[in-house]
Amino acid sequence: MLGSQVLLSAPDGLVVIGTDLVVGPGVDVAGVDLADERSVGELFEGIEDLAGVIHTAAYTAVDQAEQEEELALRVNGDACGVMARAARAAGVPLVLVGTDFVFDGESGRAYTEEDEPNPVCAYGRTKLAGERAAFEAYPEGVRVVRTQWLYGPRGGHFPGTMLSLAKERDRLQVVDDQTGSPTSTLELAPALWDVLDSGEESLYHAACEGSCTWYGFACATMEAAGVRGVEIEPCSTEEFPRPAKRPAHSVLDCGRLERLRGRTLAAWDVALRTYLGSE
Repeated sequence: MLGSQVLLSAPDGLVVIGTDLVVGPGVDVAGVDLADERSVGELFEGIEDLAGVIHTAAYTAVDQAEQEEELALRVNGDACGVMARAARAAGVPLVLVGTDFVFDGESGRAYTEEDEPNPVCAYGRTKLAGERAAFEAYPEGVRVVRTQWLYGPRGGHFPGTMLSLAKERDRLQVVDDQTGSPTSTLELAPALWDVLDSGEESLYHAACEGSCTWYGFACATMEAAGVRGVEIEPCSTEEFPRPAKRPAHSVLDCGRLERLRGRTLAAWDVALRTYLGSE
């Protein structure tokens, strides 16, 4: 979802190379296991004039990670250390995509880059492990960009799920006590390129402006998509239990990124309408 948009958002004049674990016919990317030191080393050595790396690969099945934490750690944690060591050897900057799930969501305010992480689920723990592994391996060259509630033109995501369910049901129940900032990959991807090009801080937060609950996100999605006749009912996290605990309020303070770019990412509801208008 995000990696494809990063490739499409590359600045003019850059030659970009994407990677995937498995490559099929007609897919213009390199096949490589990013958690394998030798594979990544060979990949980097085969690229002339490498300028930098944006690492978007992740294990994002939040609930499944509770049962597969070892695998999630390999993907979210070990791979970041491998990528950082390869980037250090090549002498190029590395941008890693992090998550709001490194926080426990108990502060009741927007989190800054200085706030102490305290993940409450396996997904958050493995993502934080990736940040730390990368900083340990290459402190002067790694830039972590934490984001949240992603959706975009490709891949599975919340708006797509809601619109699919709306075709099958006339009543949906959505959690209304978890708050965050829905973020479009159309907004995030260009920001990652800006951080790679000119970012000097080690940590940035990047999310669309404003916040809402999942219930609010669902209602806005239906309204923007012109869906009628579907009742959306708010519920509590307790009424809709999931294997993995989620942070209750994980809004990110993105002031540092705004200062770097001279502008914010679009307001979340504006970005949502833009995305749905492009579908």
